[in-house]
Amino acid sequence: MAAPIQRFLPLGDIPGLCHAFLLRQPGVAVAVGRERALAELEPYHREGICALGADPGRLALGEQVHGGEVAEVVTPTGFTMPIAGADGLLTTRPGILLGVYVADCCAVYLADKRARAVALVHSGKKGSEAGIAVTAIEKMAEAGVPPQDIVVQLSPCIRPPAYEVDFPAAIRHDCRSAGVPEAQVFDDGECTASDLEKFYSYRVENGKTGRMLALLGILPSAGEG
Repeated sequence: MAAPIQRFLPLGDIPGLCHAFLLRQPGVAVAVGRERALAELEPYHREGICALGADPGRLALGEQVHGGEVAEVVTPTGFTMPIAGADGLLTTRPGILLGVYVADCCAVYLADKRARAVALVHSGKKGSEAGIAVTAIEKMAEAGVPPQDIVVQLSPCIRPPAYEVDFPAAIRHDCRSAGVPEAQVFDDGECTASDLEKFYSYRVENGKTGRMLALLGILPSAGEG
């Protein structure tokens, strides 16, 4: 059974995009280290990708070292060969599906309203301090997408009072300061620490837990014609 899926209306309203946020998988024991937990969840994540009508073989992942690097993706990595040093990914290639794992950190979706480019970044306390969302916005501008054409969606993540740092507020502020219109920065305000039936929480579960998988890509048909 595929992992339960959450979608975000602002992204769903953009033609030519594919996106999802794969939630906690019921019945899977994940009170283990990160790599073991991801191995246990991979079959369900693969099924979730297929449920979107996408190909798991076209997935691209970053190493996620809590840094500020955003890598451009031109070929998929699959589940086994993440891009070294990258916490953010950007692509202009239809058919490539960007993926980011989170369990309290925020997955920040950045989508061009005209589906020319997309970016997906892993931004917790350290990534937010490094301004990784701003780096993604700047790289999208280099790819021909000005900030005023970008829609930003924050995933569920940990928030005060469950966490002492309000990094989602910093992400929203940084995106607006980088030129994304305030009306195009979205955050549903959900806290991953508040619902362990729906989310994984690294803090609440003392580091032994699974990961949600954020997904974003340009549909293959968007590149035709």
